[in-house]
Amino acid sequence: MSRYLLRRFLGAVVVMWAVATLVFFMLRVVPGDPIAAMLADVGGAEEIAALRAKLGLDQPVYVQYAKWFWNLLQGDLGASIYGSRVEVSRIIAEALPRTLSLAALSAVIAIVIAVPAGIIAATHKNTLADNAVSFTAFLGLSMPDFWLAIMLIIVFAANLKWMPAIGYVAMDESFWLWLKHLILPAIAVGTGFSAIIARMIRSSMLEVLSADYMRVAASKGLTNRMLLLGHALPNALIPVVTVMGIALALLMAGAVVVENVFAIKGLGRVLIVGILNRDYPVVQGAVLVVSAIFIVSNLLVDLLYVVIDPRIRYE
Repeated sequence: MSRYLLRRFLGAVVVMWAVATLVFFMLRVVPGDPIAAMLADVGGAEEIAALRAKLGLDQPVYVQYAKWFWNLLQGDLGASIYGSRVEVSRIIAEALPRTLSLAALSAVIAIVIAVPAGIIAATHKNTLADNAVSFTAFLGLSMPDFWLAIMLIIVFAANLKWMPAIGYVAMDESFWLWLKHLILPAIAVGTGFSAIIARMIRSSMLEVLSADYMRVAASKGLTNRMLLLGHALPNALIPVVTVMGIALALLMAGAVVVENVFAIKGLGRVLIVGILNRDYPVVQGAVLVVSAIFIVSNLLVDLLYVVIDPRIRYE
């Protein structure tokens, strides 16, 4: 196991370096000059050249990359090129808990909805319940996150006034306010996620329920509850966990869009604003953190295999 973890760690470092390097050069290939746009109304050519030299953007791209990579190895993500030049690490430290809170609550909502729905659909194959779950899942997959977010705001925030429409409150300030501000965006993000999981649980459960060992277990007189929760569900979870790891991309992509709809200053909003402003250090740091989240989640999925199925071993 230790050798496997070491290989995964080294692979993760290479992947993060490749992603960060690709983003570094792609940002500089995109047409436009962020310094000229920043000083368009308040500075002339001399001021633009002076600020570009101050930020090191007048140097060759390979020199900028070498300096950035050296600072990165020392844990320095740089500073924003806008305003008071706030450290990128500080910006991410403020935004990341909001995105992780949204993603975690979305995942909880999705799992709470999807697991029972998938089991019901599998155990009532080709019935009204199965068709209802399948229809609802396809409906959830077909609804864009931003459209669902706007509909939720119109219904529950603007008309019913049950929930706030925008903003975020930290959990340590007030759990109830934290939940009220995140419940609508979490539903918007988690809907598509729950649809994927429900469909996967249904298909996986159907395959397991038709296996020979399930018929043997049933012949021993086990109750339906023991058959489903003790035998069928654990064996059906392995492909589901794989899909959940892949679907994390959908969850993070939805968070990027929904954070902007609900004006939550999370990592997604930071990334969008950084891209629009051509704020190189902020975009590079945000992409690096997102890459790390994906890599860690995939590693956790692999480790969960061992917990779910003791027969799996990593040598």
